Amino acid sequence: MTPTVGELKVRAERARLNVLRMLTATRSGHLGGALSAIDIITALYLREMRVDPANPKDPQRDRFLLSAGHKAMGQYAVLAEAGFFPAEVLDTYGTFKSPLPGHPDMYKLPGVEANTGALGHGLPIACGMALGLRLDGSAARVYTVMGDGELPEGSNWEGASIASHHELGNLVAFIDVNGLQISGPTAKVMDMSPIGEKFAAFGWDVYDIDGNDMAQIVGLLESLPRTGAKPSAIVAHTVKAKGLSNLEGTVPSHYWKPTPEDLAAAKAEIEARIADLEGANA
Repeated sequence: MTPTVGELKVRAERARLNVLRMLTATRSGHLGGALSAIDIITALYLREMRVDPANPKDPQRDRFLLSAGHKAMGQYAVLAEAGFFPAEVLDTYGTFKSPLPGHPDMYKLPGVEANTGALGHGLPIACGMALGLRLDGSAARVYTVMGDGELPEGSNWEGASIASHHELGNLVAFIDVNGLQISGPTAKVMDMSPIGEKFAAFGWDVYDIDGNDMAQIVGLLESLPRTGAKPSAIVAHTVKAKGLSNLEGTVPSHYWKPTPEDLAAAKAEIEARIADLEGANA
């Protein structure tokens, strides 16, 4: 049964709790970007994409690539929520031989399509996957989530050119624009605005949304054509560390080292929000 927008909001919050569960294991991690992108990842895995946790290598599955691989906790959290692996595995995050390393590893975890984290590589890999699927006559689509902080990497724009030239209409790229990276505001480190106009100049269809608004995410995904000649770029404006009020929009949230008290307060905030959402859905 397809989840409603209200149900997806609850599951995104549960995924946020999964991120905190991982941080309980290691007491540090790339929190900010994981939480800014988690609503998008939730909508993709739990509603939009044709994937089956019981058959993660189905040749006809849609593919997801987390280009900004340091946001891996966001992907792991949603994969656990979707049933790709038991929730208890979250407690091993970052430990020796864990299937949940700091960056996604396709050889360790079902649902991970490629090893990512070298910024700027995700989009070119996604282009290759999309082209390969089309050559195979597959109706599957490829989705990737990039970060605004990785856009200065030139390989992104080679990928943008390839996708347009080869008319990869089966490729959808979300750009998680939270405005911050480890060195500070992206506008000061390397300003890549206007992002949408740049992708449009490369021949992409471009859309602009609030990337933390589940209704907007779902509405746009439902409206995207499944056939066509142009790849789609979705400029998703988000908030770093979305969902934790004391960290939202801050540079220190990029890599967080919480105390037990910090984690307890964060968990209480999210659980209260879940209770409110479940009450509204009842």
